[in-house]
Amino acid sequence: MAGTDQTRKDEAPREAGPAVILVAPQLGENIGTAARAMLNFGLTDLRIVRPRDGWPNERARAAASGADIVIDGAGLYATTAEAIADLDYVVATTARPRDMVKPILTPETSATRLREAHAAGGRSGLLFGPERTGLENDDLALSDALMMVPVNPAFASLNLAQCVLLMSYEWFKAGDRTEAERIEYLQTRPATKEELVGFFNHLEGELDRFGFLKPPEKRPSMIRNLRNMFQRAVLTEQEVRTLRGVVAALTRRYPKGEGPPD
Repeated sequence: MAGTDQTRKDEAPREAGPAVILVAPQLGENIGTAARAMLNFGLTDLRIVRPRDGWPNERARAAASGADIVIDGAGLYATTAEAIADLDYVVATTARPRDMVKPILTPETSATRLREAHAAGGRSGLLFGPERTGLENDDLALSDALMMVPVNPAFASLNLAQCVLLMSYEWFKAGDRTEAERIEYLQTRPATKEELVGFFNHLEGELDRFGFLKPPEKRPSMIRNLRNMFQRAVLTEQEVRTLRGVVAALTRRYPKGEGPPD
């Protein structure tokens, strides 16, 4: 259970997500890995239709790697129609085109439609077929839309858990507000402009002393290039202090007002 932090249970998603309906899954291990994928992204409503190896299944529990809340709460159904009876909007997954007039959605758009159904007060579901053959047309006919993953057309094979993981992730992402980028500053903070300018003046003063900023007519552009380079680095206060220490260490052997011999 690498990555599992039992101390953060209070941070787990509490919103109701779509049901995941596995139609005629063949292996208990595949059910378990699908359950694990669901819980990774906060989904817990697992429904199983006619599992080949029966239910409950200890191999499924072992493969779930601790996603017991999903395994223990899984519902067993005789038909797909029974499994989706209480749902308002169902997206069926398929790996190949079918002769049906239905919306064909990408994973991202499917997640948006599922979110819209929940926002309107409805309940939704994701329909997955057997590992070897996929969903039958009669099952697809019960859905509101089909979902096809854009993959390498020469190798479009996704196993059951991969497909469940992909759609669970898209559902989670559609409602996630995590910043696209962030920096963990730990014991420091971003450097202020005053600190940056102090470093620039320190560095440029030493570069002048050592004759680096030559010829004089190129000095302004050289300084701008140096400053832009360090600005792009988004330095922290600790990093500025470190850089000033580096400059001081490299120039300490020469008295102020003097540079190295020509």
